[in-house]
Amino acid sequence: MKLGRFSYKNNEQYGVLINKTKILSLSVISPYYRRLIPKRLEDMILQNHKTIKKVENMLSGIKKDNEEAVYDLTEIKFLPPITHPPKIVCLGLNYYDHAAEAKAEVPDEPVIFMKPSTTLTGSNQPIVKPKFVKQLDYEGELVIVIGKKGKNIPLEKAEDYIFGYTIMNDVSARDIQFKDKQWTRGKSFDTFAPLGPYITTANQIGNLNNLRIKTWVNGELRQDSSTKNMVFNVFQIVHHLSKVMTLEPCDIIATGTPAGVGTFMKPPKFLQVGDEVKIEIENIGILVNKVVE
Repeated sequence: MKLGRFSYKNNEQYGVLINKTKILSLSVISPYYRRLIPKRLEDMILQNHKTIKKVENMLSGIKKDNEEAVYDLTEIKFLPPITHPPKIVCLGLNYYDHAAEAKAEVPDEPVIFMKPSTTLTGSNQPIVKPKFVKQLDYEGELVIVIGKKGKNIPLEKAEDYIFGYTIMNDVSARDIQFKDKQWTRGKSFDTFAPLGPYITTANQIGNLNNLRIKTWVNGELRQDSSTKNMVFNVFQIVHHLSKVMTLEPCDIIATGTPAGVGTFMKPPKFLQVGDEVKIEIENIGILVNKVVE
């Protein structure tokens, strides 16, 4: 399933994509399926794999009987799929091609940093560029959504703790990031983590070791890579992070960006007010955001 959070007539809901143009509101139909469909997306994530199969099996019948709960995508406003995650954990230098363009050593353990939840925004919502930021950059990233609490998770069990996957743009103020010589401030401005538009459940994502990831700026293809270029794959990331911190349901983990970011282009190509960034990851969807001041 592809699950998304959205606003319809100022009413926050969540639902499942049923085709390329329509979404079924699970919030609307949940009262009729109380034992099966949770009222909130967070509750769906908490139930993890228990609920996914049951809902998938019922969807064909639900769609026919609940036309009033089906909305056209043009009628809704996308919100970040998770608005208040316990943690936003991000990886740096986790693609071989990105480490090469940065002329950095490939790490032997995951390099991590955190972003606050106030950085989150939805697809088709603006990235707000502060006036004093001169070197605004993009980073298209695959995101893990944790579905079960875990500590010291064995590598072979990591898959059991993942609910699904989504897309994030790890927006970065490079002038501040490089000035500080650490990454928190330059990556923590409000709206600097567009997320979505959907969470694809783990059972539907396909081959995690070869998902195509692309980023365009104003229609120009900047990033074109694959998760096969990751230094640490998804399950290794969950395993390593759980040795440091307890992972909790609704935690989101951004797994790093491939080559093609603006700061390492020659000459550098930073984002300007009015620019549109589009990130597509295979089997998830397309995250689109414009830059405003």
